[in-house]
Amino acid sequence: MDSQRLILLMIFTFSLVMLWDGWQRHNQPAQTAAVAGPATSGSAAAPTPTTSLSVDSNAVPAASAATLASDAPKAVISTDLYVAEVSAQGGDIVRLELTKHKAKEDKAKNFVLLQADSQHVYRAQSGLIGDKLPTHKTLFALKEGNYNLPEGKDSFELRLDAPEADGVKVSKVLTFRRNSYLIDVAYEITNNGQGAIAPNAYFQLERDGSEPEGDTKMVQTFTGAALYTESEKYKKMSFSDIAKDKAKFAPKANNGWIGIVQHYFVAAWLPQGTAEREFFVRKLSENLFSAGVILPIASIAPGTTGKVTAPLFAGPQEQGRLAKPDPSDPSFAATGFDLVVDYGWLTMIAAPLFWVLEWFHKLFGNWGWAIIALTVLIKLIFFPLSAASYKSMAKMRLVMPKLTRLKEQYGDDRMKLNQEMMELYKKEKINPLGGCLPIVVQIPVFIALYWVLLGSVEMRHAPWIGWIQDLSTKDPFFILPLVMGATMLIQTKLNPTPPDPIQAKVMMAMPIVFTVMFLWFPAGLVLYWVVNNVLSIAQQWQITRMIEGGKEKSA
Repeated sequence: MDSQRLILLMIFTFSLVMLWDGWQRHNQPAQTAAVAGPATSGSAAAPTPTTSLSVDSNAVPAASAATLASDAPKAVISTDLYVAEVSAQGGDIVRLELTKHKAKEDKAKNFVLLQADSQHVYRAQSGLIGDKLPTHKTLFALKEGNYNLPEGKDSFELRLDAPEADGVKVSKVLTFRRNSYLIDVAYEITNNGQGAIAPNAYFQLERDGSEPEGDTKMVQTFTGAALYTESEKYKKMSFSDIAKDKAKFAPKANNGWIGIVQHYFVAAWLPQGTAEREFFVRKLSENLFSAGVILPIASIAPGTTGKVTAPLFAGPQEQGRLAKPDPSDPSFAATGFDLVVDYGWLTMIAAPLFWVLEWFHKLFGNWGWAIIALTVLIKLIFFPLSAASYKSMAKMRLVMPKLTRLKEQYGDDRMKLNQEMMELYKKEKINPLGGCLPIVVQIPVFIALYWVLLGSVEMRHAPWIGWIQDLSTKDPFFILPLVMGATMLIQTKLNPTPPDPIQAKVMMAMPIVFTVMFLWFPAGLVLYWVVNNVLSIAQQWQITRMIEGGKEKSA
């Protein structure tokens, strides 16, 4: 088999790998573990825990007020990173606008992660499980108004009071922090009744199954529930699997977190401590899902107060913040939370690539120049391999007339033709596989960088120069893909011409095929490929010129 066929094979293999990788991410086959609790129907049903958490198995009582969430009083809290809207019904966080991130379609507006309206439902809910205790349907007493994080203060508390029942007073306290996407959601329960109570608390995210703004069929990313425990590690559960009751995981643990992941952003409950907890995911109604956790509360004797807290992270998947969700508290535990930036089976390559890319960004202050610097670095690392490959290809160009004659002479005898070709390669000291090595090596690097550029929120709306104002999306004028196609065509001209006319036509068509494919790729990835091709052309041209010049002198 000659090198041109191998090149075609590698290109075909690369395409298959890309398709398979995308299919795997999109479909997310079910895991093999214990099954979570069965799905329930009905809008916004509260979870029914197991008896292992000493919870009443009865359903959470219906709300005492008929007020709809859209009509309930609301408080608006503004911090340095977001604007949150809290409803008196359940104390739900019904809207969260991220002031440091712009909307995909209209960059004049801020990106809205949580919202609850006719277009999109995504909100953070919580409640207590126990007789006459408040749930996310309960109407709390809330002082309406707009609140700003006070100057010189690192946090702001919003307190909501539930109607007192049987001597039990419940307050829901939300704490908003400066320079943090963490929101502490706590319940203070004062028992003025006659007997001890042992309630449990649930914290859930409710979301419809719609794709995030700006996602297209050309670039599929995961949207669904995500769970981490030390025993099962990181698991993803698509909404389609949840709807079919195919989401598999062990629901009980004394550690871990649960959330909902979408492209670039995540919302998750991050319980602290080692108390036993129960995770759940379920379908609530048509195209409406929930994912959450149930936490126990220690028995509260008469005349005493109990408390339970669950931090909520709702914000961008900035890798520094995922690794340390609470900048003010290094001991804050969120093991595995950085895995929501999912590079799949190429994490071992992608994670170091992002680290180096981030380092270059700190050096140059621009992600485009950081990509170019990373490309040069990768090219330098692979320089010896590429040099050997280009030498082999240059030698192949010189012997191509001899190969053509052999093909004419032994065209009807395939075995004899291959034997004569091997003898020629041996005589000329040519490795017929050498020309394929750069392609083989670059396939995993290319795919890894693809997911780095596609999954890193740091690249979102990051400009380079001129017309490239967002490296995470396609080139608006398709200039970079066309330049890339031109560089591929030049490389094809520098490569040995296949003796087979059909192979030659296929090789000439490859730049066109790849140009069309790259039209919708992120501009940052196309920039990497353009720079890589330009460096490859310079290296290949120099090596070819040296070898062909040396052959002419020796002749």
